[in-house]
Amino acid sequence: MVSGVRPTSELVRSGIFNALGPLDSPGVRALDLYAGTGALGIEALSRGAAWADFVERHPRQCALLRRNVASTGFAEQAGVHCMSAARAVGVLEGPYQLVLMDPPYKLASLDEVVEGLARSTLLETGARVVVGHSKRTSLQGAYQDLTRTRSYPYGDSAVDFFEKGDGGW
Repeated sequence: MVSGVRPTSELVRSGIFNALGPLDSPGVRALDLYAGTGALGIEALSRGAAWADFVERHPRQCALLRRNVASTGFAEQAGVHCMSAARAVGVLEGPYQLVLMDPPYKLASLDEVVEGLARSTLLETGARVVVGHSKRTSLQGAYQDLTRTRSYPYGDSAVDFFEKGDGGW
C-alpha cells in the first residue's frame, strides 16, 4: 500500500451506504475518486451498482486496486484508471449516478475537484456525490447545481452528501 493511503473505516463506509440506501436501480454507474484500496467502489458494486470506475494516481496502488477488484469478482463490472482525480474529471465519460470521494485529508484542492466535478458532464441530474474529509475541513454548501443535502460527523472525519439538480433516485 502506498504511504499515506488511508482506507475508509468500516464505520464510515457503513454510514455512507446506509444513508444512500439500495443501489439496485437499473444501470447505476459509480465513480470512486481517490480510490486507494477501492473499498467504496467495491461496496457500491456489492450493493447493486452495475458498474464502477476507480481512479487512483499512484501506480503501485493501482496494481493493488486491480487485484482487489479481481479478487472480489467485479473485474467485468469495473474500470481502473491510474491518474489524478482532477484529470479523471476531465477525461472520463459519464454519466454517473454516484460519485464517492474519500481523498487524503491533507488535500488542499478538494474544493477545486468538487467544483470541477459539478461543472463537468459526468453527473446526471439526481446524481449523488459523497465526500469524506477531515472534520476540520469545511466544504461549501453548493457547487454550481450540486447542493449539499446532508452532513454526518464520524470522529475525526465528516461525510457530506451532495445532489445534482432537483432530481433524485
